[in-house]
Amino acid sequence: MPTTPPPRIAVVGAGPGGLACARILARHGIAATVYDRDAGPDARDQGGTLDLHADNGQLALREAGLLEEFFRLSRPEGQEMRQLDPSGAVLFHHVPEPDERFKPEIDRRVLRDLLLGSLPPGTVRWGHTLRAVTGPSEGPRRLHFADGTTVECDLVIGADGAWSAVRRAVSDATPRYTGVSFLEAWFHDVTARHPDIAELVGQGSAAAADGERGLFAQANGGDHIRVYVIQRAPADWITDAGLGPQDTDKLRALLLERFRDWSPRMRRLISDNDGPYVDRPIHALPAGHIWQHSPSVTLLGDAAHLMPPLGVGVNHALLDACELALALARHDTVGEAVRAYEDTMLPRSTETSRLLDGAVHDLVSTELPDFAAADAH
Repeated sequence: MPTTPPPRIAVVGAGPGGLACARILARHGIAATVYDRDAGPDARDQGGTLDLHADNGQLALREAGLLEEFFRLSRPEGQEMRQLDPSGAVLFHHVPEPDERFKPEIDRRVLRDLLLGSLPPGTVRWGHTLRAVTGPSEGPRRLHFADGTTVECDLVIGADGAWSAVRRAVSDATPRYTGVSFLEAWFHDVTARHPDIAELVGQGSAAAADGERGLFAQANGGDHIRVYVIQRAPADWITDAGLGPQDTDKLRALLLERFRDWSPRMRRLISDNDGPYVDRPIHALPAGHIWQHSPSVTLLGDAAHLMPPLGVGVNHALLDACELALALARHDTVGEAVRAYEDTMLPRSTETSRLLDGAVHDLVSTELPDFAAADAH
């Protein structure tokens, strides 16, 4: 891409996709500014653990020059997977080989810190909540932030997740509730404080289901475990019960009643958590979400193709980021690059989202999907 004048590129969202895009662009001499609504990198919990696959997420980290550092920071032992029944009996157990690198685990915070540390100083502008994108389709575009400031740019990259503000500039689509709800529970210092749960879960993931509800547990770094209580339920099932997310004791009692037929050992994954639960209803964009091409706005990751948490989310976001950055480096104009990127990304995301459409309901099936790949939000 010609460097005179250089394109003004704004990436909205400092998640893995947005940061990876900025990093790969920087490696090709193309500057981008990343805007994020968080006050800083430590403003909130970044979520659980991720498995980055050799055929997508790891490809992006290789282009970013960070693959070997990722392997150093990742947890290959996290590829262990146990499938249990409601009694706690082991139905299936995968133990990874010592040199297995297909999808090692890494905590979201660690991955984000890796990407942040690789960027030129000042790349990320914190405390910028995007309200709207205006301007003609051919550009330039103007970003309007909540604090009243505006920024003009030639390309806006929407990497701002499920409820993307950038998406509204090119699409009327909004995420829909899938009918399945996750309730997240945390366990800290598990070796000393929760040894039975640590033994049950192992070094990777463990899952069980009975056809209507399920439990999915992930070992995280730092001696933590996250458990996701999975139910087919209305989106407002907590308020329907007259409760709020902070009513920990009453929620615990309700869950224990719903899981009353499960063994006491499995029910401890619900009852022994440290601190409150976190409500995470699962939303998805319509399968095959596309938008009318604009040379000045495009999307990646959940902003483009929000899918159920079945192991593809961050991996596809990283692959999107890689392909978009490489297209911008290889084409003469921003418009040509965006067209080339979308011609590859949209068919891929359409195929994947159609395969996964409705698959979130399998999360409570007794015929469990590959929970070891789960990329829970």
